[in-house]
Amino acid sequence: MISEQEKGCLYLVATPIGNLEDMTYRGVRILNEVDLIAAEDTRNTRKLLSHYDIHTLLTSYHEHNKFTKGPQLIEKLNEGMNIAVVSDAGLPGVADPGTHIAQLAIAEGIRVVPIPGANAALSALICSGLDTVKFTFIGFLPKTSKKRRELLLEIKNRMETLIFYETPYHLKDMLKELIDVLGEDRQAATCRELTKKFEEFKRGTLGQLRDYFAENEPRGEFVVVVSGCKEDFVEKEQEAVLTPVEYVKKLVDEGNTKKEAMKIVAKKLNMSRRDVYQAVLADEK
Repeated sequence: MISEQEKGCLYLVATPIGNLEDMTYRGVRILNEVDLIAAEDTRNTRKLLSHYDIHTLLTSYHEHNKFTKGPQLIEKLNEGMNIAVVSDAGLPGVADPGTHIAQLAIAEGIRVVPIPGANAALSALICSGLDTVKFTFIGFLPKTSKKRRELLLEIKNRMETLIFYETPYHLKDMLKELIDVLGEDRQAATCRELTKKFEEFKRGTLGQLRDYFAENEPRGEFVVVVSGCKEDFVEKEQEAVLTPVEYVKKLVDEGNTKKEAMKIVAKKLNMSRRDVYQAVLADEK
């Protein structure tokens, strides 16, 4: 049996998301030293390799050939070859097939090493002006409208910042769908052409961004960062689906007395205390 030391190493190498100067020294060295570079788009990667005078053998590895090419790359790694995987831009494994080859390699006991660098999602987040303490990366929404809506409904009440990717061709429709489910008052930021000459951030509510792009045609690849749901809104939604009796029980479970709970429920649901009392009394009979 071949040990991990005798097998090759799989490097997941971050590449620039726009500005070629964002390539790290270590990334350049690794691309020079490996036996093979597996690229999502060999045409894009050739430009990068040419810029840094790297002459390593190049092969394609992308979403449409990963199930046939992945096992072939694993075989080479098992034979002792060192292979670097790169995506079109940013970190391989984030919204691209890099995850697939990493999983295959780990299953085979092959060492997987990250070579960190540029990342569009985090670059947009830190300049969005929104909360960076807690966030969730969503990436591209599903292709069908049904699946997109299901996902948006699922994350509607998440209180952390949400990060999406979108193309210029679908940005207007995406903003409309976000507004339909999340509401037009959510704070958000659109970030396009990150690290490039025409890098641009637009910040405001989802409604304001919708209006802006109705008059300004989207250009370039976008990261859309959206604020999370406010805690008081989540509580109101939860309250709205509870009957007065259920709401009283919930408050009692949280440590309130029954009298205090009925008073709170009457105020929150705009009911008379007598009606709340009668509902609780009827439930207890």
